[in-house]
Amino acid sequence: MALEITDKTFEEVVLKSDKPVLVDFWAAWCGPCRMVGPIIEELSNDYEGKAIVGKVDVDANQEFAAKFGVRNIPTVLVFQNGEVVGRQVGVAPKSVYEEALNSIL
Repeated sequence: MALEITDKTFEEVVLKSDKPVLVDFWAAWCGPCRMVGPIIEELSNDYEGKAIVGKVDVDANQEFAAKFGVRNIPTVLVFQNGEVVGRQVGVAPKSVYEEALNSIL
């Protein structure tokens, strides 16, 4: 299951991680976010032990969404060593997210 990431845990879980981290910025009211949700869950299982896959509810946690320029949701960011190395705005097929993670694993 994808990790719930909050403003309080973001720095520790994402920015200080020694593994690649894929973060889905989403909101419960967002239709396209509900389309991406199951893909994110699958990725969390597929990459267990290799990468961290998490979700940030932007309604409850706005600090890091603003810091990383998330203006539209869903936005999926890929981090490596605390830096953004990939960005996908809107709905994309699972393969797009897999390629982003595989390129840094």
